[in-house]
Amino acid sequence: MTSSVSAPAPDKLGRDVFIVAGVVVLGAIMSILDVTVVGVAQNTFAEEFSSSPASVAWSMTGYTLALAAVIPIASWAASRFGTRNVYLVSLVLFLIGSVLCAMATSIGTLVTFRVIQGLGGGLLMPIGMMIMTRAAGPARVGSVMAVLGIPMLLGPIAGPILGGWLIEVASWHWVFLINIPIGIIAIVYAWFALPTDKDTVRPSIDGIGLLLLSPGLALFLFGVSSSAEEQTFGAPKVYIPMIIGALLIVAFVFHALRSKNPLLDLRLFKNRTMLVSVLTMVTFMIAFFGSSLLYPQYFIGVRGETTLIAGLLLAPQGLGAILTMPIAGKMTDKMGPGKFVLGGLVLLVIGVGAFVFLGPDTSYLYLCGALFIQGLGMGMTMMPIMSAALATLKPEQVNDGSTLVNVVQQTASSIGSSVITVIYTGLLSAGAGLAITSHVAPDRVPANIPQGVLDLGFDDAASAFATTFIVSTVLVALTIIPAIFLPRKKIAPTEGVEAAPVMVH
Repeated sequence: MTSSVSAPAPDKLGRDVFIVAGVVVLGAIMSILDVTVVGVAQNTFAEEFSSSPASVAWSMTGYTLALAAVIPIASWAASRFGTRNVYLVSLVLFLIGSVLCAMATSIGTLVTFRVIQGLGGGLLMPIGMMIMTRAAGPARVGSVMAVLGIPMLLGPIAGPILGGWLIEVASWHWVFLINIPIGIIAIVYAWFALPTDKDTVRPSIDGIGLLLLSPGLALFLFGVSSSAEEQTFGAPKVYIPMIIGALLIVAFVFHALRSKNPLLDLRLFKNRTMLVSVLTMVTFMIAFFGSSLLYPQYFIGVRGETTLIAGLLLAPQGLGAILTMPIAGKMTDKMGPGKFVLGGLVLLVIGVGAFVFLGPDTSYLYLCGALFIQGLGMGMTMMPIMSAALATLKPEQVNDGSTLVNVVQQTASSIGSSVITVIYTGLLSAGAGLAITSHVAPDRVPANIPQGVLDLGFDDAASAFATTFIVSTVLVALTIIPAIFLPRKKIAPTEGVEAAPVMVH
């Protein structure tokens, strides 16, 4: 039996929206946590399968490339089959991939199964955003994006803690098996809670666009991610796929602007708010997600902490985000995103800039305080930017808008991570050969200190981190430029756009 629950007051989230949000958050938790949890298990995979670090890295690269390849079809799939059906299939595919990964007997089979997992995980976020945006309506999109933002911001923090704990108390198999109970709950929950789409159409897929954009994104991100292994963007393995991928993406842009039914409607960028929001998102993702990789590396590589302790030391960042994100979401709906994003970026500049003074024995109280300030800024920045991008879209534009946001997010965060990694590893390599100058005696050096840090010395390794954070701070500060043009008053909903009634089965 199906009943309709009417939408609540325009500026408040009702019980129906929170029910739908619970489904989407569960899917987001699985998809995002899986990236960071597997990152912790890289050394374990190398030992288990007697493989090189380069081969093991494909367990992450394969997943990322699968995400990049499948995200572009999210808009078409949602229009053709309905968001509920696509979301359910994605959950099932992700769950199957997780089970297969736990059964892997070689690094080759693990990488193959990670690709299957990525094909399911790649659709969870864009389809989830479509579902949430339709359920909330433009007047409440800021508040509902704040809910979705919790796993997006806390995933990179909770992942290392969970992964390190599972490997220590159980085995690497549980890095994937943990998805089974969450996945089953999410599937049952989604089956009963998600509304059935009544406005599905049968669009023909843009074959040319698909052949251009999906491999273009995959090749470009493969080249970008390879830069971390090569420690430079000048290696053929890096720049050749990047150039080919970029050319395919440019070709798609020209094709999409001339096509009547493109895979993604790039004409959405004629909407000024959408354009400014996406530009702000690009600079923010490159700036912040690049630097976020450095914190656990410093705690583990320079301070000799375990993965579990390193994750716990990052907890203040998540706490800060939790405090400001709900407030920023509600106030964005009432006053527009501009003021809050600018305030959040100022806090981020302060929080990231504090790490410019990093040393081998910097007070943890100082570092945790800086991370807490960063968290406050994160909660005021990321989701208001995303909500601004979607708030002015018409109902028929939500699918393309959500997909575009996810394509940009995936690409920009990968670029940022690679740029910062190359800068840091380059600084380590440039100073290699110096003696250990830390207060830690050579015979008491923790076993998990990377050889690059040992070669360079603890003081100089910490200095390499500090220098890299100068770049990160400048990049965060540059994000203020496009953010200045974000709306500073309540975004008026597009005519005829209102929250869709939620159908509870």
